Amino acid sequence: MGLISKRKNKKFSYEPRYYNSDKEGSPFQIEHKFDKFRSTVGDSKGWKGKFKDAVADLKNNSNKRASRTIFIIVSIFVLIFLYIIDFDLSIFTQPTY
Repeated sequence: MGLISKRKNKKFSYEPRYYNSDKEGSPFQIEHKFDKFRSTVGDSKGWKGKFKDAVADLKNNSNKRASRTIFIIVSIFVLIFLYIIDFDLSIFTQPTY
């Protein structure tokens, strides 16, 4: 009855009658237009592999201004979060007696 095994999805191999598959770029293949430029899209590598690829892409990014903008936005969000949880920043300063 299949209580232990998983149910497999149905697969269809549809090919139109008058379609010539010798040409490049199938109109029936669904692909994002930027997938060929991304290194994080593709094989299932798990969380660690995807994170390593994303960090490598960030390091190899030639647009330093965008990286700086992202850093500024993240730092502002961190400061807002610290303000919301009422974090005391005075622990990083030396006490003056």
